[in-house]
Formats: sequence, structure tokens, C-alpha cells
Amino acid sequence: MLRAAKRASFMLCAILLTACASQSTTQSERDEEESIVVTGSRIGGQSQDATAPVTAPPPADGRNRAALSGVVAPYAQTAPQRMPGEIDRENYEDVDTNPIRMVSTDPVSTFSIDVDTASYSNVRRLLMSGRLPPQDAVRTEELINYFRYDYPLPQSREQPFSTNVTVAPSPWAEGRQLVHIGLQGYNIVPRERPPLNLTLLLDVSGSMAAENKLPLVIQSMRMLVEQLNARDRVSIVVYAGAAGAVLEPTPGNERGRIVAALENLHAGGSTAGGEGLRLAYALTEQNFRRGAVNRVIIATDGDFNVGISDPEELEDFVERKRDTGIYLSVLGFGGGNYNDLLMQRLAQNGNGVAAYIDTLNEARRVLRDEMAANMFTIAQDVKIQVEFNPARVAEYRLIGYETRMLNREDFNNDRVDAGEIGAGHAVTAIYEIVPVGGRTFNDPLRYQSERAPPSTANELAFLRIRYKLPGQDTSRLIERPITDRDAVRDIASAPESTRWATAVAGYGQLLRHDQFLATGYGYDDVIRLAQSARGSDEFGWRAEFIQLARAAQSAAALPTAQNAPRGGRN
Repeated sequence: MLRAAKRASFMLCAILLTACASQSTTQSERDEEESIVVTGSRIGGQSQDATAPVTAPPPADGRNRAALSGVVAPYAQTAPQRMPGEIDRENYEDVDTNPIRMVSTDPVSTFSIDVDTASYSNVRRLLMSGRLPPQDAVRTEELINYFRYDYPLPQSREQPFSTNVTVAPSPWAEGRQLVHIGLQGYNIVPRERPPLNLTLLLDVSGSMAAENKLPLVIQSMRMLVEQLNARDRVSIVVYAGAAGAVLEPTPGNERGRIVAALENLHAGGSTAGGEGLRLAYALTEQNFRRGAVNRVIIATDGDFNVGISDPEELEDFVERKRDTGIYLSVLGFGGGNYNDLLMQRLAQNGNGVAAYIDTLNEARRVLRDEMAANMFTIAQDVKIQVEFNPARVAEYRLIGYETRMLNREDFNNDRVDAGEIGAGHAVTAIYEIVPVGGRTFNDPLRYQSERAPPSTANELAFLRIRYKLPGQDTSRLIERPITDRDAVRDIASAPESTRWATAVAGYGQLLRHDQFLATGYGYDDVIRLAQSARGSDEFGWRAEFIQLARAAQSAAALPTAQNAPRGGRN
């Protein structure tokens, strides 16, 4: 009896001790989730309150060398979330195609330039999976600007880009013409490039577990690290259910430390994207360097579901930080829950580029081959305005740039934000015009009979470009007429760059089912024109485009139920 009583007493004590330990562990985890502790050696915790101040790691100097040696300890992990297998939650902005404008009533067209390329590689991903992309996933100007063109380089950095114009007959509509406008930015010599102060903000949430997400992010960031030198500084911040720093500011030539931090990342948890942005900007601000490129680079599928998730609040936050001299670039990865809409808005408000990385080859293009163009800004707030001559042009439409349109009065307003051009970047825009006397979409107006001055008789339009040099608040102006001297007899006589850009413009309009594309023009016509303009094709990008046009042609031929995109417009 005594032995039995002792045994029962011992078992009761053991149960009580186990319960206490469990309660203590649970409380400890809860306490950790309710605070974020930032030191030189560890950051643990949870997503911060949207208004709470962020404490960043101390600078890597001799006063705290012991605490900052090596890689910061791993951040807290939670079990990866499983994504619903067949549910597609991709999000794209619902945008209508630019309308036909009558020159007699609306002679001026104004827009911000766009050097983003995310749409091209995202469309490629969808086509390679055997389906046509949603129409709103296709931004024709980003397809066109994905490629390099042989525009002549500018003569001086004081005018950081050259302007190039060709007028050619439209290959898809008899009687219409295309006005092809190309800007070419000057390039920089590698030894003359400014130092980089980069903070890599990497999404490690559960939705990033797929092979084409976090594993590809890590490989891509390693390519970027290979381009850095001792003058550069790089920090790494991650976000999942919490935001934390895993690498304090580190010289770019210490690649071993940086790569070790990258290789230590694993996916798990929800996505506190807004809190990651706050911490990334805090680190960049702490190590802000005048004369350097201070930039946050976010790599994510864009699935922000906790923290600051309201798009307008995020855009306002990024815009305020832009005014401090810290820019934001966005790299998209993966599919199924890819939030293209949010990522485009963040990049546009952050004065950065938006790219989508679907393969290692694309990572090499964005982060190595095109690194200077994507990192080093040579002109800011670049706006284009074209005034058409009503004596020569009856109607026009701008192909693409639907999300970049500006009001006429915005052109001369230096407070209105616009796009940036990076070192070596080329920007292309194409207008389709109907000459006076040609077949128009609209009936002519009865009471609009003003005539242009005789001195402008050979002008189709007048081109104006506004831009600011980096760090300046006052814009500069470039002007030139578009005249008959810019015209060629037929599309076959046009420069290679015009023929190639026109082929890509046709491809984009076919993918979008643009209502103004003439009936009968198809992918065979795109392929034929592209074949005539392949040029040297050093990296094989143009050859790949021709294969994508063939893939689009095949996908379009499938039954509707198969080629209808999952997800839809948002």
C-alpha cells in the first residue's frame, strides 16, 4: 500500500512538472512573438506594429566587432504552409487598351517612360506551361523594352540619352503608319560606377518553398553578390511571420559571409511584407552613403498577407522613403499567388525597376548582364510628350504604357513623379497614326478646321522629353520635330531596331487581343518580321522570342477551355 501510494504521488508530481514546463514553453514562445529584439547577433520575434519604431543592428565597426563577427544567428522558423494545389490567386491590374485619339480634339499625348521587364518573363513562364497569359498580365511596352536596340549612344552625360525616330508603314493595317521613338542612355565604365549600399529583403514565408521561389532567389542573389566589390555594402533582411536581419552591413568582397547567410535561409510562416520593408529601410538609412546608390531590393512572390497589407499604405510608405534618396527595386518569383499588381506599384513608387525571374538565365540577365542598367540611374522623372500636327495626322494611339499615362499639365510639373533611365538602358515607344485623308475610326468633325502654319507642313509631330539629372529638382527639356525625313518607304526598309520593336508590339497586341489590331494579322506575321530583324543576337534573347511567338500560336489554337487562363482579372 505504501509503495503504491508513493508511486501514485510520484506520477502526479511528474504530470504537474510536465504541465508547468509546457506552460512555461508556451508562454516563452508567446513572449517572443510579442516583441522583436534587434542586436548585432540575433533578431527574433514577430511582426511589428505598423507604427512602432524599428531598431536596426549597430554598424559593423571596431567597437562591436565581436558581436558582429560571422553571420547573424538564424531567425525563428515556423512550419511551411501548404498552398492549395489548383487555386490560382495571381493578381494583375485591370487595364483597358489605350484608345484612339482624334488629333483635332486631343493633339497631345503625355506619358512616363517605363523600363520594367517583369511582364515579358512572366508571360514566358505562362506560355512555357502551355497556356496563354491573362490579358492584363501583358504590358506591351515591357515586352518591347525587354530587348537591347542599336540606337546610337549620346554624346555627353549632360544630355544623358539620345533620341531616335523612325516613321514606317504599319505591317498590320494598310494606310496607317508607326512612329517609332527610341531613347538610348549612356553607359558607365565599371571602374567609374558609384558604390552600392544594398539591403536585400527576401521573402522566406511558406509560400516561397517551391523550387522556382526561395531556392531560385538564393541562386539569383549569389549572382548579384559576384558583381560586388570592397566599396559596396550589402545587408540581408528576411520576412515571414516576423521580420529579422540575418546579415549586418558587410563589404561586398566578403562573399563567403554573404553566401553563408543566403544558404542558411529556409521557407516557413506567413508573410509580414510591410514589416520587412520597414526594417530593410531602417538598415539602409542607418548605413546611408552620400554619392552611393542606396537601394532596397525585394525578392518575393508578392503575397503580403500580414503586416502593412493595404496597397495604398505600402505605396505611400515607399514614396516617402524615395524622397530620402533610398530607392526600391522589386524582383518577382514563382506563380500561383504572384501579386503582379502590388509589385508594379511598389517599384513605380520606389523609383526602381520591376523584373520577374523565372529561370537562372533570367537571373543572369537582370543581375549580371543588365546590372548597370538596373542599379545606376542616369536620368530621373523622364516624361515624353508628343504633339501631333492636325494638318498631317488625323488619329493616333499609343501602343502600351496604359499604366504610365500622364495628364498634359503633368509634363511641365517637376513635382510629378515619372520613370527612371539606368545606365545603358534603351526605352522604346510606338504610336500608330492615321494620316489625314486615310481611313479613320471616327467620323471627321464639322467645325474643327484650324490649319497649322505653313512652316510646319513637313512635320508629322513635335517630340518633347523632360528629365532630371540624378539629385536635381529642376527638369531639363529636349525638343525635336518628327518630319518626313524620319520616314521610310516600307517596313522592310526600316532600321533593324524598328522592325524588331514592331514585331514585339504585334506579339503583345495579339496576346492582349487588342481591338485595334487589324483583322488577319497573326503570329506568322510576327515571326516573319522578327526573323528579318534578329541581328547578331549575342545572348539568344531574340531567338527565344521567336520560339515564344510559336508557343503562343500553339496555345491560341487549343480549345478555349484549355487556353483560358486560371485566376482572372482583378
